[in-house]
Amino acid sequence: QVQLVESGGGWVQPGESLRLSCAASTSSFSRYRMGWSRQAPGKERESVAQITSLGITYYADSVKGRFTISRDNAKNTVYLQMNSLKPEDTAVYFCNAADTAYTYWGQGTQVTVSS
Repeated sequence: QVQLVESGGGWVQPGESLRLSCAASTSSFSRYRMGWSRQAPGKERESVAQITSLGITYYADSVKGRFTISRDNAKNTVYLQMNSLKPEDTAVYFCNAADTAYTYWGQGTQVTVSS
């Protein structure tokens, strides 16, 4: 069982930045593929960014060049640096941890981008 706790969400204006953090309660953090997904009102949940146990990263086309995912295995934490935020980035952002058998999800943190 892995528990994930996200933090760092909030309200920002277009063009501003936010950094999300996700702390994992597992001693095997380094072996998990970590990711961030988001869900806007009335829309399906979509993957935003992922980082493998080897540090290889993947991004949705909509966030490439603006978002950066990183991990600190010593702190059991994954981050999502979000720059140049747009109103369409408004959503609840969820952290997830995946191994070959299961995917664990956090409770989510709200990000609102509005002027």
